[in-house]
Amino acid sequence: MKHVITSAILLMIVWACSPEKNQSSKPMEFTLTKTELLNKIKGGWAGQVIGCTFGGPTEFKFKGCMIHDYQPIIWDNTRMLWYYENDPGLYDDIYMDLTFVDVFNRCGLDAPADSHAIHYATAKYKLWHANQAGRYNILNGIMPPQSGHWHNNPHADCIDFQIEADFAGLMSPGMVNVSSSICDKIGHIMNYGDGWYGGVYVAAMYSLAFVSNDIEYIVTEALKAIPSESKFYKVMSDVIASYKQSPDDWKKTWFLVEKNHSEDIGCPNGVFNAFNIDATINSAYVIIGLLYGKGDYGKSLDISTRCGQDSDCNPATVGGILGTMLGYNNIPEYWKQGLKQVENLDFKYTSISLNDVYEMSMNQAVENIQRNGGTITDQQVKIITNPIQPVQLEVNFAGLVPSENKTLNFDSNYTASLNFYGNAIVIPGWFNAYNDTSYKNQIARIEITIDNNREIIELPMNVITRKADVYWNYKLKEENHTFSIRWMNADPKIKMNISSAIIYKGKK
Repeated sequence: MKHVITSAILLMIVWACSPEKNQSSKPMEFTLTKTELLNKIKGGWAGQVIGCTFGGPTEFKFKGCMIHDYQPIIWDNTRMLWYYENDPGLYDDIYMDLTFVDVFNRCGLDAPADSHAIHYATAKYKLWHANQAGRYNILNGIMPPQSGHWHNNPHADCIDFQIEADFAGLMSPGMVNVSSSICDKIGHIMNYGDGWYGGVYVAAMYSLAFVSNDIEYIVTEALKAIPSESKFYKVMSDVIASYKQSPDDWKKTWFLVEKNHSEDIGCPNGVFNAFNIDATINSAYVIIGLLYGKGDYGKSLDISTRCGQDSDCNPATVGGILGTMLGYNNIPEYWKQGLKQVENLDFKYTSISLNDVYEMSMNQAVENIQRNGGTITDQQVKIITNPIQPVQLEVNFAGLVPSENKTLNFDSNYTASLNFYGNAIVIPGWFNAYNDTSYKNQIARIEITIDNNREIIELPMNVITRKADVYWNYKLKEENHTFSIRWMNADPKIKMNISSAIIYKGKK
C-alpha cells in the first residue's frame, strides 16, 4: 500500500537497513518534516482506537480456537461512537496509555517511576490481571519494580504492559533504545519477564514504524530489543521462521503457535484453562497479523483478530503500528469511518481526547528527539538512531510446572484444608457482595496456614482496590505440605468465590 515517503535519503537509509543488508554499527540520521511526524503520531493513536473497536465484539470469545473466515466481524461508521457511549471500558488499551502520557505532560520526561505508579494506582478505572495486582501492591507499599515482579504478582506474564506500551514507541521515533528505557521505568510497575517483553517489543515496533515502511523489517528488527535467551524471543522467532516458510498461510503459523507455545503457567485464570492472556502468545498473534497482512491495513486487522484470545487488544496494537507506518492520512478511509465523531471526546476516566493526545504525544516526541541528539527546525526534525541493544534477561516462574488443580471444600465454618506435594501454591478468588454498595469498603480477613506457619491476608471488597488473587507462595521446598484457609470475619451476605488451589512442582 502507498504511504507518505519522507525523502529520497530516507528511502536509501531504509533500504540499507533492510534485513538482507549489513546494518551499520554507527548512529544513523533520519529526517522527517514536522507534518510527517505528526501524521505518523496521529496514525498510531487513531489506529489503536480503530483496531480495538473492530476486535471488541470478539474479545476472549474464541479461546484456543481461531475465528473462522465465514464469521463476519461488523465494521461501519457507528461502531466507535457506540463503544465510546455504551462500553467505554473497551478502550483500556488507550486510557491506560494516557495515564503515563499525562504524567509526562504534567511532570516532564524525567518523571520517576513512582509518579507514574501512584497516578495509575489511584486512578478510578477498573483493572484486571497484572495491572490490578500491581495496583494492589503499590497501594500496600510494594513499589516498582517489585510491584511487577512475579514473586509479588502471579500475572507478571500477562498482556497488560503490552497493550499499554504504545506511548513509549510513539514518543521515541526511530529511537528503540530510548523506548526500551521508558519501558524499563514504567513496564515494571505491573509486569516482569515475558510480560514486560511484550511491551518492550511493541514499543520497538512503533519506534521503527517511523523510519521504515517494510513491515517484515519492523517485526524482525524490533526483536533485537529482546534477549535471545528468553521464551518471548523464541516464540517470535518461530513465528517469523514459519512465515518465511509459508508466507501465504497464516493458519499454519497459528497452529504452530498453538501446538508449541499455548501453555500458560503463571496467570491463575489461564492455568488448566483454555483462557490465555499471556503476553507471549498474544504478541505472536500481533505479528502473525502484521506479517501475513503484508501492509494491507484491513487484512492485518482481520488476521490478528481471527487469531482469537485477546482479540481486541491485538488488532489495536496492529492498527497502531500500521497507522504509524502509513500515517493518519493514509489509513484507508473505510477504516476511519466514524473516527471524526469521537476524536474530540474524552476517553472515560480521563480529560484527554484523541485530538488532545495527538498534540501531547507530538510535543513529547519532539522533546525526546532533542534530548537524544536530534535537531528541530521550523519545518523538519532530524532523528539520530543507534543500533538496537537487548534489554536485560528476566525469567518468570523459574522451576515451576503446574501439576494439580485441587478442589477446596469449605465447611460450615468457612474453613478448608488439603495436603499437597509441590513447591508452590496459588489460591485464585475474590469476594462479591453483588449490588450491595454498603460492602464496598469492607475487608475480608483470611487466615492461611502452611505447615504450621500462619499468615493473615486482608482482601478489600472494593473492585478498584481488591487483591487480584487471594494468596500465592512460590518459595516452598518441593515436598509434602499441609494447607488450610479460613474466612475469619465471614458474612453470609457476601459470596466467597474461592474453589480451588493451583499446585506446582519443579521441572523434571
